Amino acid sequence: MTSDGAKPLASISLDLDNQWSYMKTHGNAGWEDFPSYFDIFIPYVLDILDRLNYVITFFIVGQDAVLDKNKDALKFLADRGHEVGNHSFNHEPWLQLYSKDRIKWEILETEEHIIRLIGKKPIGFRGPGFSWSSDLFEVLFKNGYLYDATTLPTYLGPMASAYYFHSPNLTTEEKNKRKEILGFGEGMRPAKPYYWKLPSGGKLLEIPVTTIPIIKTPFHMSYLLFLGRFSVFIMLLYLKIALTMCRLTRTEPSFVIHPTDLIGGDQVPDMKFFPGMDLTADYKLYLFKRVIVELSKRYTLVNMRSHAESILERNNLDIKYP
Repeated sequence: MTSDGAKPLASISLDLDNQWSYMKTHGNAGWEDFPSYFDIFIPYVLDILDRLNYVITFFIVGQDAVLDKNKDALKFLADRGHEVGNHSFNHEPWLQLYSKDRIKWEILETEEHIIRLIGKKPIGFRGPGFSWSSDLFEVLFKNGYLYDATTLPTYLGPMASAYYFHSPNLTTEEKNKRKEILGFGEGMRPAKPYYWKLPSGGKLLEIPVTTIPIIKTPFHMSYLLFLGRFSVFIMLLYLKIALTMCRLTRTEPSFVIHPTDLIGGDQVPDMKFFPGMDLTADYKLYLFKRVIVELSKRYTLVNMRSHAESILERNNLDIKYP
């Protein structure tokens, strides 16, 4: 508890990666037609959140906001009170390889379509595949973003990338791009929020995707789902250890969900190539509810904007250099 008896905050966000983006990352044919499961997933997840009475942040991809077939479903997010953040235009996890001009286009093009869709400018960003660069932070700062939520401070990044992005369909060039995702050095970065001190002199709030303090292993929903397929007891024990470490170090979690953490291959058979999609939606929902119960026992769950504003009010952050 805080000094006044209130529970500390934890933010919940969902990276709204679509079917085509997973196909593209895996080198699967047909992604250029932008197949989508939004008509299935978005009503499903919004009903879950309504029943749990939680408002979260959805990071959406610009390419999805452009397509007429997705617009009604995406508009529902804001209509139901959820924050909408920027998740780049093309959702390429090698964003850090782009020039500054290309990064600026990715951010502003997505922003334009989000504004057109919901009437509000996004003030938060998460890089696809947790990819980031100094140029990215400069673009966000100069365009008035309140926070970045990209970094994933873990030493297990290379293993996670090999697990999620492995595919025999990739060319050598494509495989090399994916090698740049989540290097071992990410584990050296803080698990608590901090300011990036930028070369221009500005500073930008960073809210990392929280990993277990000190040991830096992940506990976002995809990782917990991996454990839960073997043992619910082990999954919950691991989560309780993670949250205990967060409380001991006064780390307020930023907890991340992906669509594949909630939908199953029974709902979207074309996604069975992706890890974890052999599990049913009902089993995933059962695990998700168990996780949310543990989080809500210890934290007040909010969207990322509310979390960012609370962090900035306290203004007791470390400074880091990209």
